[in-house]
Amino acid sequence: MASSSSLLCEEQLQCAICLDVFTDPVSTPCGHNFCMSCLRECWDSSSYCQCPVCKQDFDKRPELRVNTFISGLAVQFRKLGQVKSSSRAEQLGFASTKVLCDCCTGEKLEALKSCLDCGVSYCNTHLMPHRSATKLKKHKLIDAVEKLKDYICQKHERPLELFCRDDQMCVCQFCTEGDHKTHSTVPIEEESQAKKSQLGMAQAKGQQLIQDRVRKIEEIKHSVKLHRRNTEKQEVDSMKMFDDLMRCVERNQAELLEDMKEKQRVAEWQAEEFIKELEEEITEMKRRDTELEQLSHTDDHLHFLQMYSSMCSPKHIKNCTDIRFNPEMSGEPLMRALSELQEYLSKEMEKLAEMKLKKIQQYAVDVTLDPDTVHPYLILSEDRKQVTCGDCVQSYPDNPERFNRCPCVLGKEGFSSGRSYYEVQVRGKTMWDLGVARESIIRKGKITACPENGYWSLCLRHETDYKACESRWISLSLKQKPEKIAVFVDYEEGLVSFYDVKSKTCIYSFTGQSFSEKLYPYFSPCLSDKGQNSIPLIISPVKHSA
Repeated sequence: MASSSSLLCEEQLQCAICLDVFTDPVSTPCGHNFCMSCLRECWDSSSYCQCPVCKQDFDKRPELRVNTFISGLAVQFRKLGQVKSSSRAEQLGFASTKVLCDCCTGEKLEALKSCLDCGVSYCNTHLMPHRSATKLKKHKLIDAVEKLKDYICQKHERPLELFCRDDQMCVCQFCTEGDHKTHSTVPIEEESQAKKSQLGMAQAKGQQLIQDRVRKIEEIKHSVKLHRRNTEKQEVDSMKMFDDLMRCVERNQAELLEDMKEKQRVAEWQAEEFIKELEEEITEMKRRDTELEQLSHTDDHLHFLQMYSSMCSPKHIKNCTDIRFNPEMSGEPLMRALSELQEYLSKEMEKLAEMKLKKIQQYAVDVTLDPDTVHPYLILSEDRKQVTCGDCVQSYPDNPERFNRCPCVLGKEGFSSGRSYYEVQVRGKTMWDLGVARESIIRKGKITACPENGYWSLCLRHETDYKACESRWISLSLKQKPEKIAVFVDYEEGLVSFYDVKSKTCIYSFTGQSFSEKLYPYFSPCLSDKGQNSIPLIISPVKHSA
């Protein structure tokens, strides 16, 4: 059967709060164990109730009862620890496991006591004179120690029996008659007890400091949790606002289109009425014209004169010039309304863009350039925040991480989780590459920047030709030339986005990526092009949007 020492270890019976062996151990519903007093103090000092280890929240404070099984194990372990205390003290340098008798001539036996007056350690046999001789009985005996000289005054060769509180050192009786004559001295036993009391207070203070820090950690974690919830709520609110805005646009557009159709229907009805009226008048005038033609050939003069008056003076007919078909130009108010709506939408989109940029700026990280990866032609500034291309090879060591053909350099700091944001000034340059690259990229020879090769980047060529470096590079049409580019990485979401900091607009995003290793900021100032592209890329401090 295995011994108890092989089955138990201090970590298994250690409270995660006080870091000591359990005292009155209790179990939480999630299965973790703590000292009852530690857990109660932790919960009493917090406004919420959760497990200090796994952070599971409890709606109702659990009833705590001592776990008798774990309590029994803790008691056994404490007893085992007492047996091993001497060996631990030896490891710490507080005591020796075995001190040999100084008087044994043959095989030396283990010493039992050390005499501070004689300066010698004795086994049980050689200690007998100190127990029987009257003079020797007055000697100061202590448990056998290996470095006996540490217990004897080196100046007077007398036992160090007193403690000088002025000089904070152990002294002998003769010292108090010389250098320490006017000093405050007390027996070392008395000072030791006083110091032990102080030590106990220091331990209590240390435990309190530990508890304070445990509570602070809990507070910070709780604050992070609340901040995460607030951020998620802001995301939901932003999306809702955007959805409401789009619904408003669609509703207004539908109303405008319906209004336009209604006006068109009215216009068509008016036109039909005008056409009908004009056609009726045309028919009437044709009939009268026929009658006039017939009347002009009659020989019945009486009939001609009787009909002439009524035929030449027909009932009133409208003047065609008075008939105007001028329906309201429904397209003009529609376009005007759409223009106003577009302007409103543009302003709202700007607000949303500003909100989004402000949100991701909170993930700003400090990025510096890694001199172990820089191409031999590139020159780094002293603070490693700027990089430009020189005209000659620099004296860099031939590191395996160094780019040897493409003028590139990586950031010193990498990202393996969470969100990261940084800004790079590109103003005045005609060519550059920016983005992130995975740790295992090939850095020797020709490089094709694309996600398949471990690069997620944008580039500028010929001063105005912006491209997203996908498997097949995508040309980008930008309204204005960016002066500062922001790079945002969401590792878990597989997202790399690029922003124009000034206009607060997203230039391009790589979405749906799968990151499995560390990512590093990637920079290339490109060749100087006979001085046309000599301005450096500059990692800029992030100025949060107002």
